[in-house]
Amino acid sequence: MALELRQHLRLTQQLVMTPQLQQAIKLLQLSRLELLDVINQEMVENPLLEETPDEQAPEQTPEETPEKDSGPASQAQVEPDSVKPVTVEERVREDIDWSNYLDEYNATGPVYYEPEERETPEYENFLARKQSLVDHLMWQLLLSHPDEMEERIGSAIICNLNRDGYLQATIGEWATLTGADTSEVEKVLEKLQAFDPIGVCARDLKECLLIQARYLGLEDSLVVRIIEGHFKHLENKNYKAISHALGVSFDEVLGAVEIIIRMEPKPGRQYSDEDPHYISPDIFVYKIGDEFVIVLNEDGMPKLRVSTFYRDALSKGDAVPSQTRDYIQNKLRSAVWLIRSIHQRQRTIYRVVESIVRHQREFLEKGIGYLKPMVLRDVAEDIGMHESTVSRVTTNKYVHTPQGTFELKFFFNSSINRLDGEAIASASVKEKILQIVQSEDPARPYSDRKMVEILKKSNINVARRTVAKYREMLRVLPSNKRKRIQGGSSACKNQ
Repeated sequence: MALELRQHLRLTQQLVMTPQLQQAIKLLQLSRLELLDVINQEMVENPLLEETPDEQAPEQTPEETPEKDSGPASQAQVEPDSVKPVTVEERVREDIDWSNYLDEYNATGPVYYEPEERETPEYENFLARKQSLVDHLMWQLLLSHPDEMEERIGSAIICNLNRDGYLQATIGEWATLTGADTSEVEKVLEKLQAFDPIGVCARDLKECLLIQARYLGLEDSLVVRIIEGHFKHLENKNYKAISHALGVSFDEVLGAVEIIIRMEPKPGRQYSDEDPHYISPDIFVYKIGDEFVIVLNEDGMPKLRVSTFYRDALSKGDAVPSQTRDYIQNKLRSAVWLIRSIHQRQRTIYRVVESIVRHQREFLEKGIGYLKPMVLRDVAEDIGMHESTVSRVTTNKYVHTPQGTFELKFFFNSSINRLDGEAIASASVKEKILQIVQSEDPARPYSDRKMVEILKKSNINVARRTVAKYREMLRVLPSNKRKRIQGGSSACKNQ
């Protein structure tokens, strides 16, 4: 077999991911708050970027600015601006009370005069953060004056609790970690379980409820007997089996269950130190008359331009050192590409939302029950873009509509067939299931099969497993766990 070398000419076409294209794709999938962070960081790193004053009319030159687009979402443009001289005017305030000033000036000792109309800050706003569960338990541990070994064991246990206040390790693991005996660890653990909040440092839910029952003085009561011996029946609300096993009346079981229901299953959640995440819509949809108006959220979004000072420096030619000129040119290209990418991002978001409004007009007017099934391909074909671009645009973006604030991904739902007529969106079916659960009799909740029959009466054809899947997504319990037993007392009727 002979080996030889041959040359072949092949013509191929491929997409080269330039740094500018990578930047445009990155900006496209950022949320509004993330985009603000990127812009602020670029303004710090790139001296050629500066913010256009709001009161100043922008001007553009075709040599150094991106092509002007007449699209509705022009966010940032590169424009030159004449540098105005800064003048400082010093004037004496006319609202000074000179008589009061002279009296205070002639007084002995330092005197501070504060006008009556001045607003004082509220000292509640100076709190840096909320107290966490670890801080709260460590504070109680140190107040109990522990010795060195107790403090070491207690710190190890407290720092290994989950967010609900439950233990995440065994006694043997803590003994190995702290170098103590298991009896010492048990002693310290029993001490920690008496701390506030009651029920903390428990191994599981059963122990958490037993700790709270002992705190209430119910050691030998029916409550403890139910928790210790019939916890499975308690979870399944099989109160008749508990009544027969313990030989007590049904009303007595309901009274004990009422006490258990009012206990805290997650004692540590009241000390959660997680900060709430606020949603800032990227775009607003308003209904004015019979039309829907789309407005981009530009509140707090800086409008960027290229600094006139550095632009004039480039026009000096050889007067500027070559190294400095190369640096300015590199930063100029980076600034122009950033402004173009932001401008293109806003235009793309506008076009996507415009297409969604055309497809979901009936939802915007009447509510979630009229949401139509839609996929990314529908919007991509409507605006002439690729599905991946639409997917990036709708990720972590929110729109405020007359029906509420939704993520753009919310409008893309799979279709559910009707018995007669057009298909319906899966989100509308979930809303229908939620309405059925809310309207059911608490003593006789609907099963999944019964909800299938009710949905068929509403011209919606779904399988039982589909109803079960949607019910779990809505965090709705099965019918046997939603059932509320009606007892003799009013307290039991309200459980």
